[in-house]
Amino acid sequence: MALWFECKVRYDKMQENGMVKKVNEPYLVDALTFTEAEARIVEEMKPFISGEYSISSEKKTKISEIFFNEGGDRYYLVKVNFITLDEKSGAEKKTATLILVQASDFEDALKNFLEGMKGTMGDFEIASIVETPLMDVFPANLG
Repeated sequence: MALWFECKVRYDKMQENGMVKKVNEPYLVDALTFTEAEARIVEEMKPFISGEYSISSEKKTKISEIFFNEGGDRYYLVKVNFITLDEKSGAEKKTATLILVQASDFEDALKNFLEGMKGTMGDFEIASIVETPLMDVFPANLG
């Protein structure tokens, strides 16, 4: 299972009007440790940044899975509750899970999420879908 770290990168970004603006943008990287996450984000961002930059923060996320969609330019966080029945008490138990979905808009995010969940045997309900400020996601290079 992937371990996802959110890394914020502070750097000077050229705006469309030609002005330079200091930005602090969040990215997601797949890594095993904080040290590896920092090294990966620096490597991934090198082609896009000229001049000074810093990694302003790093934190582990609770994202369990990501549904990628090449046509999407945004990332939506879907909180989904998996529903199980406690055999002893007969009570419903809900377990919350976070899944990141790449999409072009809210409707596309819902469609991509449902497509990604096809074949799931258990019952689930969507608790929320929220657009994130993430700029990009860098999965591990598996090959």
